[in-house]
Amino acid sequence: MDSDLKNYSVSLNLMQLYTTREIEQLQRHEDLPYLIEIMEWVKNFLGRPHPKLGRTGAVCPFVPLSLKSNSIRLAVIHTKHLYPEQLEEIVKSYRDIFLEMDVKGQELAINKAFLLIFPDIHIEDAPKQVDSIQQKLKPLFVESGLMIGEFHKRNESPGLHNPNFRPLRSPIPLLAIRFMVEADLPFLQSPADLHLRIRYLEAYLKRFGQNFTDETKFTNAHQALSLAKEQLKKENLVSYCI
Repeated sequence: MDSDLKNYSVSLNLMQLYTTREIEQLQRHEDLPYLIEIMEWVKNFLGRPHPKLGRTGAVCPFVPLSLKSNSIRLAVIHTKHLYPEQLEEIVKSYRDIFLEMDVKGQELAINKAFLLIFPDIHIEDAPKQVDSIQQKLKPLFVESGLMIGEFHKRNESPGLHNPNFRPLRSPIPLLAIRFMVEADLPFLQSPADLHLRIRYLEAYLKRFGQNFTDETKFTNAHQALSLAKEQLKKENLVSYCI
């Protein structure tokens, strides 16, 4: 793809990010229905307890504080005339914006989140289009100290505390960007691909260094990394012998 076309598509689709308070004040905007629908989903689903969650507290424990500090920003991205490579560049550009954006007022960096909404992606196409972008870009985000999550109505990812709960289902397909936290360890040690698992665990340990607040997670991450490296070494040895 021509680089000028790629740069043009990125600049054209880097739409404005709105906080939830700004959305509440918007009166006329072509994307207002999408912004409102996701804002309400954040408040009434992610930000509240759920009987099937399997633990106490909100579905996403950071959302209540993020809403209180006005730290969640939403953008609507229209994908109808974009190549997959163009959409990937746009999402990567939001990663850069996320890292460069300073927190303001009562915001806390750990509560900052971007929600990139894709209203043009059909529900049936979301598993292929949204999931593929998330899987391709996740290593880049993780190594930047970030997490990127895929949300849509067909998401079958189970909850950590209840395998029958589906916490990543949203009314409109979207990708969420936030800072990595210590509690993300289960998501980073789960890939079956040992190379990817090692890459994630190394990024996790680099992110927190010696500043872990939970020593158990520090120990578990080191153990998981050592085990993954040992498994990879054995697989390489077997392959060499064969």
